[in-house]
Amino acid sequence: MSAASLRTRLQDLYFGEHETARRFRYGLVAFDVLTILVFIVSSFAGEARWMIVLDLVLAVVLSLELAARLYAEPARRKMLLSFTTLTDIVVILSLLLAAFVENLAFLRIVRSLRLLRSYHLLRDLRTGSPWFRLHEDIIQRTVNLGVFIFIVTSVVYVTQHAINPKISDYVDALYFTITTLTTTGFGDITLQGQAGRLLAVVIMFVGVGLFLRLLQAIFRPNKVRFECPDCGLLIHDIDAVHCKHCGRILHIPDEGVS
Repeated sequence: MSAASLRTRLQDLYFGEHETARRFRYGLVAFDVLTILVFIVSSFAGEARWMIVLDLVLAVVLSLELAARLYAEPARRKMLLSFTTLTDIVVILSLLLAAFVENLAFLRIVRSLRLLRSYHLLRDLRTGSPWFRLHEDIIQRTVNLGVFIFIVTSVVYVTQHAINPKISDYVDALYFTITTLTTTGFGDITLQGQAGRLLAVVIMFVGVGLFLRLLQAIFRPNKVRFECPDCGLLIHDIDAVHCKHCGRILHIPDEGVS
């Protein structure tokens, strides 16, 4: 296969609109989820040698995927400086360095921000799933909440597991994060050191408010997605009877639950 035909094939997979291209992009999302699961499993594996080998394998696969994406991208320089690309480079470096320095592989979680954020993925989901089109806002808010909890938990785990005997794995860090964000505060796990106390303060002041805001957005959304037949306005108040833009009477599906 020539270089030109290879690039054409990659562009077709990354940017195409046919079923094979959509499945390929879904596969990339599944791989991103897999890297997150590997991070969670690694918290239970400790210093097992096979985890270092797995990190190196992931680094190679991520490097190949990044190279393929850059090769297929028409605006290569712009993409090289994008947040997603820079994040992937940091993740790859952290995986490669895992055998020599303290494991920084938790940074791979930033890749989860790509879930349901990619233009092509959103387009694929809208095209292929009427259910997703109807619940798109709630799905994205749920993903936002999950990503937020995962990032906070990961920071707690990475900064504490080496110095805090009460946070020995990811589940301990998740338990502390949830009890703090929900203001339950059982007190059986506390963060150690000055940095740990400062992190707890940040979680309490910033995290609690953001957590409750995201939770409220999921269970009590104040907007609904419904396209006005006349003017095309897509976002309306959840109890809207008329379109704010053109005044048309709307027939927004409602389950009758206030």
